[in-house]
Amino acid sequence: MTTHEADRIRYRPARDELAYTFGGRMPVVHVRSGDVLEVFTEDCFGGRVRGPADLPSQVCQMPYLNPVSGPFFVEDAEPGDTLAVHIMSIEPAREWGVSATFPHFGALTSTSHTATLQPALQERVWMYGIDRKAGTVRFQATETDHSVDLPLAPMIGTIGVAPAAFEARATIVPDIHGGNLDTPLMQAGTTVYLGVNVHGALLALGDGHARQGDGEACGVGVEIATVTTLAVEVVKGVSTGWPRLETDTAIASVGCARPLEDAYRVAHTDLVGWASEHTGMDTLDTYQLVSQAGRAPVGNVCDPNYTVLASVDTAALPGWSPAYGGVHARLRQHATRSR
Repeated sequence: MTTHEADRIRYRPARDELAYTFGGRMPVVHVRSGDVLEVFTEDCFGGRVRGPADLPSQVCQMPYLNPVSGPFFVEDAEPGDTLAVHIMSIEPAREWGVSATFPHFGALTSTSHTATLQPALQERVWMYGIDRKAGTVRFQATETDHSVDLPLAPMIGTIGVAPAAFEARATIVPDIHGGNLDTPLMQAGTTVYLGVNVHGALLALGDGHARQGDGEACGVGVEIATVTTLAVEVVKGVSTGWPRLETDTAIASVGCARPLEDAYRVAHTDLVGWASEHTGMDTLDTYQLVSQAGRAPVGNVCDPNYTVLASVDTAALPGWSPAYGGVHARLRQHATRSR
């Protein structure tokens, strides 16, 4: 269902409107630069896991996992442009979240590609209570009475555009087009930059998490449905090779590959080039500065590609000029006026 109001477009998909690929889908809504889009996103299980007895292998069906809402056709977006998406807010849509372990999935178990003779992990579900007023997510152990309140830190796990060359990619795959990046930096206040590969970009998003540790070790965050509000703008004639993020204080480049060190190299090569371009610094000077001032949070080490970010505070970059013509600050101000 889509409603158009004076200050925003609201979209809530029916279950059969959820998408499971980037590319290969007709757009559900047309938007323009400057539009504010409020989107309902389902959790990675499509809302089917609602209690400890709902084992995903029994209530879910492959490949219908990790759904996204969209795609959204962005007017005037053409290959070679960059789509800037500012995340205004991410609100949990329910009072609970869910996590799980799976046989042969996750960073600390054997998989089909790292085969061993050890037994598979047990499939198990954890339910998390979400207290929006207190800003907490409650972990409750399944085998003991231990519980602890963790900070509520909503994020979008999967966001991207259609790949190039008529390709369709499963939503679980992170790559040049975006996809299942699984970084906690994809939070309210962040602007994500995605290279446009097809006419209209075809933006889609989903896979909200109430919180997630760096690396998403078990392969599953605290999965939630969300109401996520975005502002979009097309940056004409400027290409972006890999997804990039910008906050009020930092920039980050995303690398997706296997093995993990190649994802690290992709992210850092892009960050060094980006920082050098906007500061006028020599490439090796920038490389040296990033080596000492940068951070490298891991997005995930479970998906078909792994994700690593390379990040640096803009305060450490001399003469930093606003990226993409200052679109982050412009969209942030637009978001403030639209609240």
